Amino acid sequence: MIRTVLRASGALLKHSGRSVPGLSTPAQQRWASSLPMNTVVLFVPQQEAWVVERMGRFHRILEPGLNFLIPILDRIRYVQSLKEIVIDVPEQSAVSLDNVTLQIDGVLYLRILDPFKSSYGVEDPEYAVTQLAQTTMRSELGKLTLDKVFRERESLNSNIVNSINQASDDWGIRCLRYEIKDIQVPQRVKDSMQLQVEAERKKRATVLESEGHREAAINVAEGSKQAQILASEAEKWEKINRAAGEANAVLAKAEAQAKAIEMLSEALTQQNGGAAASYNVAEQYVSAFSKLAKASNTILLPSNTGDISSMVTQAMTIYSSLAKPSPRLPVSEDPKSASLEDTTPRDSGAPQAPPL
Repeated sequence: MIRTVLRASGALLKHSGRSVPGLSTPAQQRWASSLPMNTVVLFVPQQEAWVVERMGRFHRILEPGLNFLIPILDRIRYVQSLKEIVIDVPEQSAVSLDNVTLQIDGVLYLRILDPFKSSYGVEDPEYAVTQLAQTTMRSELGKLTLDKVFRERESLNSNIVNSINQASDDWGIRCLRYEIKDIQVPQRVKDSMQLQVEAERKKRATVLESEGHREAAINVAEGSKQAQILASEAEKWEKINRAAGEANAVLAKAEAQAKAIEMLSEALTQQNGGAAASYNVAEQYVSAFSKLAKASNTILLPSNTGDISSMVTQAMTIYSSLAKPSPRLPVSEDPKSASLEDTTPRDSGAPQAPPL
């Protein structure tokens, strides 16, 4: 007997097609799907809520699973789906804050939280939510300019969801999210936006190019600065090295002159050193006398130019005074003293006049 009743109830659930009075549109038929008949024993599917009326008044909501009803007295009036429902919001026109007409559509995601309110709080929940979404969208778009509509889509969606939830709380419906699918603008506005984008790109390209030129000029200036610094450093060290070399050369020359004078004085003290010195002085005298008037027209001649023996005697007197031993400082300690000791007359190209 029970098996027969269960089979009959299953067949009635599958083939029942009686609609709810007053719900004739496809949207209304989806919200109130095919209503099962009262077969005493009923099996409610998961994520569905069956609203039962007893003698025309709300009685209870059947939970998923096995349920029992009283024939004739109890009647299943509404069947609500507790799953998330997706509704396409039709395309509509809206005017932005800067008076630009937009064509916009969207998608609405909602869920029934209270089957009792959604059944008795509004006649057609889907139509009511759709109209509420459209009016809220127009209201929110009127608060934004065209540029902000494209930049602040996330905030726009959030504001629409909050507005829908505040109004649909009495309907037992919760709006989960709203997404704008497409925004269409007039062709003239689209062309002007394209020109604006191109101008912005040209501006950025010009700015980047100028920044590149500036960086290049800065790099060139920095390179020139470093080159000048390095060149000045090189010139500085070159002068230091040259001065050190010249100082060493002067010192070496002074040491050589000091040694030459010392060796000359030692040679004069030896046997026949005076005769050799007299011969050398006479030879230099004749050579210098032959070069007179070659470098300049002004000539200073001694009174006894032809007396070679007196000139040699005078030179030998000077050499003899240099040959006498006298205390002197070491050459390495004071290079200037070595140059002062060199009082021997140098070969200047002309014979020296005797002192008056």
